[in-house]
Amino acid sequence: MAYEIPVTQARAELADLINRVVYGEERVVVTRHGKPLVALVSAADLERLENIKAEEAATAEERVIASVSAIRSVTSAPGERTDFGIVAKHDPPR
Repeated sequence: MAYEIPVTQARAELADLINRVVYGEERVVVTRHGKPLVALVSAADLERLENIKAEEAATAEERVIASVSAIRSVTSAPGERTDFGIVAKHDPPR
């Protein structure tokens, strides 16, 4: 659970809040009008969050590559239009 503090109070107590985060291993949520605004977390917590984000991005990328790789080339059925609505064709002069 994070410790919540209003932004006006956080300004006055910033040094103490930093110590709570670094040495007390707490997370501090700074609020404005009772709504979360920012969070103070340790550098180690931030690194863990960034690693999780990178792993999720890599996993998502792998899923896209796998789904695209699973698409096979499909040939047209006999008699199917292959010009896709092209109205005019240019024949070069002979």
